[in-house]
Amino acid sequence: MFNIKAKARWTKFWVRRGGINLAGRLSSWLATWFTPPYKARTKLARITSKGYISPWATVHHADLRLGKNTFIGDRVTIYDNNDGSYVDLKDRVELYSDIIIETCNGGSVQIGEATHIQPRCNIVGCKSSVIIGKRVEIASNCAFYPYNHATKAGQKIREQPLISGGDIIIGDDAWLGFGVIVLDGVRIGKGAVIGAGSVVTKDIPDNAIAMGSPARVVKMRTE
Repeated sequence: MFNIKAKARWTKFWVRRGGINLAGRLSSWLATWFTPPYKARTKLARITSKGYISPWATVHHADLRLGKNTFIGDRVTIYDNNDGSYVDLKDRVELYSDIIIETCNGGSVQIGEATHIQPRCNIVGCKSSVIIGKRVEIASNCAFYPYNHATKAGQKIREQPLISGGDIIIGDDAWLGFGVIVLDGVRIGKGAVIGAGSVVTKDIPDNAIAMGSPARVVKMRTE
């Protein structure tokens, strides 16, 4: 039987050998033997500066940049559609389960220090980029799309070129509720709060509380 100290030594030994390749994935799996699932495993990312990547995550990206103590949870997918740019996860970023991050058409994704992203979010850096600041809290089922399809008559939508109104930028310390959708060319200010289910089509100022579809400012946090 393993006692508490032996379990801790086992976990530290294997998590330090974790990584993206086959041997690293096996080591990460062994590291989980005595650790509860889901968010309890974020502590594994704090054992070593190289962080923790779940053995059940999928990474298919040539330019994934990882800061210190990053956490990539179960069934997270980080994918480059051949012609995308980089994905940059700064120190202590935490990505929980079933998140998809994709780059294509020269777009990139950058996620700032100590930002937490809850399950089932979809972040696509395509045509333009998604830039998320520090200490941002993003609830489940949020989506970020800095591109769209052209809609000219007489041509199938799937055959039309992708277009973009610019990068999506989320300021430091913002908070996005469940199911928020953010579209191209939008800046959400520092400390802003976006209500659940909102569709953000225009800029939201710093420290504003906004909600609705399209999202409108209903109050300032300075009031």
